[in-house]
Amino acid sequence: MPRFADNALVLFSGGQDSTTCLAWALARYPHVETIGFSYGQRHAVEMQCRAPIRAALARTHANLGPDHVIDIAAGLAALGATALTSDAPIETGPGGLPTTFVPGRNLLLLTYAAALAWRRGLRRIVGGMCETDFSGYPDCRDDTIKAMQLALNLGMQRRFVLETPLMWLDKQQTWAMAAEFGITDLVIGQTHTCYRGDRVHRHAWGYGCGECPACQLRADGFSRWQAGAAA
Repeated sequence: MPRFADNALVLFSGGQDSTTCLAWALARYPHVETIGFSYGQRHAVEMQCRAPIRAALARTHANLGPDHVIDIAAGLAALGATALTSDAPIETGPGGLPTTFVPGRNLLLLTYAAALAWRRGLRRIVGGMCETDFSGYPDCRDDTIKAMQLALNLGMQRRFVLETPLMWLDKQQTWAMAAEFGITDLVIGQTHTCYRGDRVHRHAWGYGCGECPACQLRADGFSRWQAGAAA
């Protein structure tokens, strides 16, 4: 593989957004690798979803390359628990941020991803961050991503491009993008978004408790997408 060619590394959690981003990258770049993170997430079941999703996409995309998994659970645990890394209530916390916010998570993930991309010779780093449906997480904002791109390029002396194809899309539009790439059934049946890690209850939009903010966002987007598709 040419060093630092226009190939991609996708932050791939096994969720709806990252799966859609993976399909987006596979349609654009000649070689695409994935990176996943175990960080003590409450919905760790998402990590088990990754392999079946990759296997399904590999059947139609010969450009899907290796997967990489990095365990950073101990480091994040040392910084304190949140509702995404413990059984704490999912609610609005101090300062108006949801208790599911993990301080510095996306900054750390992007740094690890860039370090791996540096070694693997990958220029494009693709993430599912979104400012439209972002639950108030400051590390999902476009300004944050632009600042991270500058910092990573300065600190690693490279010309990485941080790609966020969902940045200005809402969940209805994300469902529409999945349909465009022909992965709607894959998203419904295999991806995981529920903060509570529920893989028992199956809905029209996929698995989940149906009550947490992630489920509600996904369900609402699915309903609006279906209504728009039927119109």
